[in-house]
Amino acid sequence: MVEAIAKLKNIRVTPQKARRVIDMVRGKQVEEALAILKFAPQGASEPVYKLVASAVANARVTADKTNEFISEADLVIERIFVDEGPTMKRFQPRAQGRAFQILKRTSHITVVLSSPEAKVSTVSAPKAAPKAAEKAPASKAAPKAAAKAPASKAAPKAAAKAPTAKAGK
Repeated sequence: MVEAIAKLKNIRVTPQKARRVIDMVRGKQVEEALAILKFAPQGASEPVYKLVASAVANARVTADKTNEFISEADLVIERIFVDEGPTMKRFQPRAQGRAFQILKRTSHITVVLSSPEAKVSTVSAPKAAPKAAEKAPASKAAPKAAAKAPASKAAPKAAAKAPTAKAGK
């Protein structure tokens, strides 16, 4: 029941390219994710590999502090996401005195690892409450929708269009 977080900020990889890499490992076990990242050809895979390895080390430290045993094989990537960091703006000189802007984008990457026991307990509890909340308003809204019948509006429009089409010929 250990949860570990690792963050990487201001990395010089565009968020779009980093999302391609993290989508490959989202929800996978840590050992499998590290194997995928090690052999992925994308440039963003190396920093993401190091970040996941750092999160594993953070999980080990957290487990030691709380006197819990944790197996690295049990850890799962619960959440991994990329946020956009600050963008550096540069200018490229072009013909006839023009200048084109170059945007050098950066990313913030966050990884959250958890053991399977922690994932089961956090996922099962919140799902029960929203279902009960969704059912109650839906039953109240159904009679209101039935009271407003759009069929009465459609009939006069169809009747009005039919005679004009014949009169025009």
